[in-house]
Amino acid sequence: MAVNIPGLVAVIVFYVLILATGIWAARKSKQEEKKCTGDKSEVAMVGGRNIGTLVGIFTTTATWVGGGFINGIAEIVYLPHRGISWTQAPITYCLSLILGGLFFAKPMRTNQYVTMMDPFQIKFGNIMGSLLFIPAVLGDIFWSAAILAALGSTMAVILDIETYLSIILSACIVIIYTLLGGLYSVAYTDVMQMVFIIISLWLCVPFTITNPAVTDIKYTMVNELYQSPWIGKIKVNQIARWIDDLLYMTLGGIPWQVYFQRVLAASSVSQAQKTSYIAGVLCFILSFPSIIIGAVAVSTDWNQTDYGLPTPNERQESSMVLPIVLQYLCPVYISILGIGAISAAVMSSADSSLLAASSIFARNIYKTIIRKTATEKEVIWVMRTTIVLFGAAATTLALLTNSVYGLWFLSSELVYAILFPQFVCVLFIPNTNTYGSAAGYLVGLTLRLLAGESFLQIPPLIQYPGISFENGTHQQLFPFKTFTMVLSLLSIVMVSYLASFLFNRELLPVRFDVFKITDKTQELPATPEEQPGFLNLEKPSSYIQAKAARPKR
Repeated sequence: MAVNIPGLVAVIVFYVLILATGIWAARKSKQEEKKCTGDKSEVAMVGGRNIGTLVGIFTTTATWVGGGFINGIAEIVYLPHRGISWTQAPITYCLSLILGGLFFAKPMRTNQYVTMMDPFQIKFGNIMGSLLFIPAVLGDIFWSAAILAALGSTMAVILDIETYLSIILSACIVIIYTLLGGLYSVAYTDVMQMVFIIISLWLCVPFTITNPAVTDIKYTMVNELYQSPWIGKIKVNQIARWIDDLLYMTLGGIPWQVYFQRVLAASSVSQAQKTSYIAGVLCFILSFPSIIIGAVAVSTDWNQTDYGLPTPNERQESSMVLPIVLQYLCPVYISILGIGAISAAVMSSADSSLLAASSIFARNIYKTIIRKTATEKEVIWVMRTTIVLFGAAATTLALLTNSVYGLWFLSSELVYAILFPQFVCVLFIPNTNTYGSAAGYLVGLTLRLLAGESFLQIPPLIQYPGISFENGTHQQLFPFKTFTMVLSLLSIVMVSYLASFLFNRELLPVRFDVFKITDKTQELPATPEEQPGFLNLEKPSSYIQAKAARPKR
């Protein structure tokens, strides 16, 4: 098979348009920086809190409807013994955004935080803030690497070019426009990418359904023809696992900087909430083309196509079933539109992840911990540098490892087990403290790692009820992810209240209270060092007076 020249030209044109849009948006970002009277780094991180409603809806939707979303849904629908019954992403992404808007957007936007990590550092301090930074940033980097790797495989199928070329080219384009314009470039390129995804994927659907090699998908939904019906089946012993995955993907999808970057960029609380609700509904609607394409793959007699036999599943190419359907069941010009949609989806997720990770590092690690006197210009340059470094790391992972998705699955489960309970406590349970946060972190991390990870061939040291072993891998049927999250949450609350009780009743000497949670400490206004998340370094008069009144020790 020769290189698909028309397809390659079309993809290059698309990339040029995306880059041009990003550069144009970068100029708008520079204009906003000149108007800004506050922290100029906030323009790059949260768009000066001036992102319009329509742009906010598009960029929030595009962030979630990425390459993993459209490829992954088609793959799960296509896989035998999985099917649409196990395709939870459309429901969970929708619920995640709606719940985020209902409960989390208001307190985050009302307090005018700049990153998701701000409330953690303000309440729990720098040490815990740094520890909580790890799963958040690793999740973003691994996710970028995973979708870049998926794009490389897709390009190899449709354009017949080397995988590494498409990965490096895509990563460079994303890094350049994110580097130049921050959130403005990411948001405005997301608008173009979202429009392209909607139009091109829906255009592909009629051609796939009407191909002579495809049987009516309504028939194969409930009847076995070439493989098991694509409606799928949930066995009785799998119900707990199904519910566990549903909760993990719904609640674990909330504490991500890529989402709260959009929430905090909204001009008001109501806009942030409306953006979340509408984006959730759009995520659900935009899953339909991928569902249909997965069903078409189940209904295709591949022996009647140029792909031939064995089937994609038998060749272990199920993860690429969407581009395979576009390549072999659609006309050339339609398959080119399809690869454009996949490229757009990948770039819309990768740019958001890189910006999210670099924003957290620049603000919550560099400015708050490493160099508290850093100027706004310095913070912006640190953010730009980390965009390049994180982008290079994601690209390297995509090129060199076959376990990128396994790394992302593990890191995202750590976000659910560790960050979600911490996030609930920091926003809604006022009496939790650093001792509880540290205990919850340790419990969540330990229990999740001890449960093993079959994708990375990590053996389970804790074998929950119902565990099964097959072909050298294991499957935990017990809802261990939610079990771990709940235990982490309970640990935070119980240890927090226990520590407060012991120190406030002086059952433990106050000198052992290294995190200063006792009532005597809280009676005085906190210093900037004691409230490390407070980035305004000017000391208010109340602080100066209180410090002067403190007894000498």
